[in-house]
Amino acid sequence: MRIAFLSTFYPFRGGIAQFNANLYEAAREAGHEVKAFTFTCQYPKILFPGKTQYVTERDTAKIIDSEEILNTANPLTWGRTARRIADWKPDVVVMKYWMSYLAPSLGSVARRLRKRGIKVIAVLDNVIPHEARFFDKPFSRWFLRSLSACVAMSRAVLSDKEALAPEVPSILVPHPLYDHFGARLERDESARMLGLNPALKTLLYFGLIRDYKGLDLLIEAMSHLDESYQLLAAGESYGGFERYEQLAAGNPRIHLQNRYIGDDEVPLYFSAADLCVLPYRSATQSGITAIALHFDLPLAATPVGGLPESIGEPGVGVMAREVSPEAIAEAIRSYFEGKQQGCREAITAFKQTATWQHFSEEVVLLAERI
Repeated sequence: MRIAFLSTFYPFRGGIAQFNANLYEAAREAGHEVKAFTFTCQYPKILFPGKTQYVTERDTAKIIDSEEILNTANPLTWGRTARRIADWKPDVVVMKYWMSYLAPSLGSVARRLRKRGIKVIAVLDNVIPHEARFFDKPFSRWFLRSLSACVAMSRAVLSDKEALAPEVPSILVPHPLYDHFGARLERDESARMLGLNPALKTLLYFGLIRDYKGLDLLIEAMSHLDESYQLLAAGESYGGFERYEQLAAGNPRIHLQNRYIGDDEVPLYFSAADLCVLPYRSATQSGITAIALHFDLPLAATPVGGLPESIGEPGVGVMAREVSPEAIAEAIRSYFEGKQQGCREAITAFKQTATWQHFSEEVVLLAERI
């Protein structure tokens, strides 16, 4: 099968680019003919709150040879993109959709391709954003209806999709595990390299710091845990960071790092931790889960969105009873008081099926059916 990918690839950085690179490689290794198309401009700078959209020397991103063609902010490139992809004569085009800003550009390309008889499938990260705006639902509905079919990675996303475009065929396939970061390192040495006390139980919050991700709840949860616990929170803040610093002030067992963590450092952080915590106020699925499980690191999470499905049901972590500092602390204690072995055994079993090869096969089967 000839498969064209239109999404974020190198030199763009981040979990979505990593996802696309892994899926691209899995399809190629399965014998399909593949080609990657990407953005000349992913977001206008004014819409991107981070420091950079591009890989740095600290990243170990997979370099996929992609054709830079689509400017999401320039409609003049949308028809050109569709024509260029169509000229390659793919059997199917695979897109990634994670925010409604992308709906006009990707939806326009999808409609043009389908008029030429080319199937278009989107892998959905989010349908309705965590921090929703009035135009999100109509934009996402318009995009979804431009597709031949779509893939959701959690029941929460699938439910949102069904509410907006039930007529569009869809399947549910769990998020594969990221496997490009290398092996887990020695725990105590990793802790010392990060300035942590190896004798303490280490909790890890990792990734972008945004209001809906609830870092403040986890910091407050530390006041409900005894002095045998320490927290390492590392990631780039998209918004004010001062309130987190104020909440953590006076507690030497809370270590905050407000910066982007390069790919080469990721093994160090996940190897130093005993438990990865997702204290989210809302969620669909989390790419952090896919990294943690790669490093055999169990998780504690709040019962929102797709987290019970991806963490609680397979038993790879523990679930809080509600979204509150007290409940998060209670779940953390329950893990260390008797659930460690069960979670680790569940991770071993889960890793046998959550592969990029399986995900790629499901996408191909969907393309053949529609």
